[in-house]
Amino acid sequence: MATNLCIAVKWHARVRKYGAELQRCQLEATPVEQGDYHPLKPIIVTDSRSRRGGRKGSTSSSSSSSSSVAMDPLSSMMEGTDPLSLFAAASASELGRKQRENEDEVGADFEPWSAKRGEILSRFTTTEKLSINLFMGSEKNKASSPSSAVSEKVRTRLEELDDLEEGSQRELLNLSQQDYVKRIEELNQSLKEAWASDQKVKALKIVIQCSKLLSDTSVIQFYPSKFVLITDILDTFGRLVYERIWSMCSDPRPQPDSFSVEDVNDTAKETCLNWFFKIASIRELIPRLYVEAAILKCNRFLNKTGIQETLPRLTAMIRGIGDPLVAVYARAYLCRVGMEVAPHLKDSLNKNFFDLLASFRQIHSDTVQNQLVIQRVEIPVYLTLYSPAIHWILQCVAYRAPDDYINCAEIWVEFTCRHFTKREVNTVLADIIKHMTPDRAFEDAYPQLQSVMKKILTYFHNFSVLFSMEKFLPFMDMFQKDSVRVEVCKSIMEVFIKHQQEPTRDPVILNALLHVCKTMHDSVNALTVEDEKRSLALLINGFIRMVSFGRDFEQQLSFCVEARATFCNLETVIIQLIHTVNQLAMETKRVMGGNHSRKTAAFVRACAAYSFITIPSLTSIFSRLHLYLLSGQVALANQCLSQADAFLKAAVSILPEVPRTISVEGKQRSSEAFLLDFINSFLSTLLVVPDHPEQGVLYLVRGLLNMVQDYTWEDNSDAKVRVYISALPLLAAMSQENYLYTIPKVDSNETLYGGDPKFVAEISRLCETLIGQVLDHLKTLGREEGVRRQGSIAFALFSVLLAHGDLRNNKLNQLAVNLWNLSHKNGYCETRTSVRTLEHIKQQAQQPELSHLSDMLLRLSLQSRA
Repeated sequence: MATNLCIAVKWHARVRKYGAELQRCQLEATPVEQGDYHPLKPIIVTDSRSRRGGRKGSTSSSSSSSSSVAMDPLSSMMEGTDPLSLFAAASASELGRKQRENEDEVGADFEPWSAKRGEILSRFTTTEKLSINLFMGSEKNKASSPSSAVSEKVRTRLEELDDLEEGSQRELLNLSQQDYVKRIEELNQSLKEAWASDQKVKALKIVIQCSKLLSDTSVIQFYPSKFVLITDILDTFGRLVYERIWSMCSDPRPQPDSFSVEDVNDTAKETCLNWFFKIASIRELIPRLYVEAAILKCNRFLNKTGIQETLPRLTAMIRGIGDPLVAVYARAYLCRVGMEVAPHLKDSLNKNFFDLLASFRQIHSDTVQNQLVIQRVEIPVYLTLYSPAIHWILQCVAYRAPDDYINCAEIWVEFTCRHFTKREVNTVLADIIKHMTPDRAFEDAYPQLQSVMKKILTYFHNFSVLFSMEKFLPFMDMFQKDSVRVEVCKSIMEVFIKHQQEPTRDPVILNALLHVCKTMHDSVNALTVEDEKRSLALLINGFIRMVSFGRDFEQQLSFCVEARATFCNLETVIIQLIHTVNQLAMETKRVMGGNHSRKTAAFVRACAAYSFITIPSLTSIFSRLHLYLLSGQVALANQCLSQADAFLKAAVSILPEVPRTISVEGKQRSSEAFLLDFINSFLSTLLVVPDHPEQGVLYLVRGLLNMVQDYTWEDNSDAKVRVYISALPLLAAMSQENYLYTIPKVDSNETLYGGDPKFVAEISRLCETLIGQVLDHLKTLGREEGVRRQGSIAFALFSVLLAHGDLRNNKLNQLAVNLWNLSHKNGYCETRTSVRTLEHIKQQAQQPELSHLSDMLLRLSLQSRA
């Protein structure tokens, strides 16, 4: 096969009629009747669920508030469980017993639950008939079997726990409110009697069954009173369990109320764990939640941080309750027991409050609405049922908060932002600055200050208004810790990019945001990870894209010059600035309609100079290559030929710097594919680039090919000859009388040479040289048994000869046939591609000027692998 390629090639480019070819290639339109399926037809999906929870006529107010977004319960449960957090919590608990004693008690200024109990019972009454469903448990006897003491204890415990969910059901129907209260009081008394007679399992069973009643809202007006009655039983149970375990610690001597975990003996700890294990085995969520909350104080017997760890977990469990009324009272009870044992743990109180706000939208759900219709309860009446629970939660959250100013301000700033103007918000900011500046108190309140910023940004999306607040920038100055300051700046930029609809030239906005972006940029150092750099660059680029000075192009360029000096450490931002300047040059061309005045031409040259001196500062070689090419194209479009020539020569000159491997997403990959892609783009641009009057013919093409020849390619690589094959269509296009595409008011070689025979002959000689190089490579592959690569390259060259060569020339025709046969020799050419190629040749041969392809078609055959 190699001898068949030894043909003295005489290149003749086929004469192309681009207009006629384009007309023949146009797709035939097919009428589509209305309603027919079409793959590009948009699919409309209506999500009805998204409107259930909102009020009629509301827009995004329900989702814009940060306090309305429910936290992920799984994520919340993991908070504080890492070793460093545990160590910090343990260290904090050692600050002193006296301090803990003060923290664990509420003062006389806190109104106790007992003061509210009577008012709730008298206010929320009903004339409806009530019912009580109780599962009393089975009375089966349990035979004992000989075993070890530990095994017997475990077996007995498991049987008792299983018995809690089994047994007979007793249902008391048609109870009046007085009868219902009487029955609950009887259950409370039964609990005490069972406990006194050492029937601990029976006592637990009573508490579990009473807790289940809190999931029943069949008589919804009575629910607050039912909550009061049932939680009385829970309080009794919690007190009995605590006193029992505490008494076990008092042997042989009484323990003070301020005992520590070290004072608890093993027997008391084991008993306490036994109670928590029993409760953890309760299957239903509501009774398990309430009963564990009732004995929350017993965590003191097990470890120092038990209560601190349990409260967030129980708070997260409440999020699993579907009925919003049931959930709000569960939160009220958890806040109540939390205030009794650990009033200083404000985080859980706050989480319960914000969870309440997030779940409040459930009131408008279909489930609740249908329930209200069935019970014939109006919304205003239904909402009053929430007031005792909400009032209690707010009282817990607000306790001793006019002592922690910033926590109060954090809450009220949202109310101010939502319902008032920038004047009132500015007043609040001034007050925060006044209170937090002395003794640098802001350093201990960064989370709260960040929350204040977040709330302001939630409601103020007009940055002209935002930055015109006198105290906004001074408020930002309080974020003096670098990491916090950067996070605040990022949040500002995220909101700006999301909500700024139109480009801006407002000097107030530009100066402020330049300061914000500079803060983010200056945080970058040698230790900054790439992901963080990309995140910061994305925000800064979003700002740059939103800056527009209209037709004041010089001011726009001045902004880019300032931005280049400001953001020099982020390469992605520099790339964006170069793109912006190129767009600015093209916008100048569009506005001026191509009629450049001397001043306009000077401006375009200034844009080119900006890019030319900026591109070398980039470290990424492919970024430099592509920007040189892009900037050269922009210069050509603006008739700046010398600048375009400089850009393209610079691109060719750095080709030898391209490494053989580059890092892509942290992995080393071969650079050949990227280099070939760039070279192909570069070749397509050279068609419209005129030769320099002081250089030789096709000097840029030759310069590129010389660089390709000298480049150190990978071993066993075909990239070089593929570049040669890619150059043939360009050279064929250059030999045409009329070029495929041109740039208005730019004289390309089509005009300069006017089809001069010497120019065409020079092109032909260069093509023959390239084809010779490809054929030599094919012979080498044949000797090296690279048959698959040989077939691929042979078919690529055949395709170029078919599309761009004048196959009326016998030698060129024979070479094409030989290449076809070589590509099919070992069956590596895809059959489907070959069949389509033959069909294309057959169609082309029907044109009078290409009738000679019919003879060649007869000599092309399909071969398969033997």
